[in-house]
Amino acid sequence: MADILQDFIIRVPAARVYEAVSSAEGLNEWWTRAASGTPVPDARYELDFGPGHVWRAVVTKAEFARAFELRLAEADADWIDTIVGFELEGNDEATRVRFYHLRWRETNQHYRTSCHCWALYLRVLRRHLEHGETVAYERRLDV
Repeated sequence: MADILQDFIIRVPAARVYEAVSSAEGLNEWWTRAASGTPVPDARYELDFGPGHVWRAVVTKAEFARAFELRLAEADADWIDTIVGFELEGNDEATRVRFYHLRWRETNQHYRTSCHCWALYLRVLRRHLEHGETVAYERRLDV
């Protein structure tokens, strides 16, 4: 199995990062077109990426300002049962983010594309939180 790992700093408190990676409103600012769900263990999320790409996930970890994790239950075949998560460590000024997307069954083209796309999405997340930038959903992989 293969994993995607990214470590980086966001210069805002961990509580703000947690809200951005765990709330539907936050996810819609940098990752999804439309999301719904509540960040509590065993809750279900719907992650809408456009027609034909409405995925479902289950919260496997939700610790305010410390960690958030989803297991993809309905998604593209390569993503099913993978784990997307964030570990956060910070103070009032900055947060170290340890992002992971675990349990890829193979390092196929979809894995390689996802490695690249996660880096772009996480940049949008950081820019949104640090600078208030908003990028339209359709342009997020172009910035």
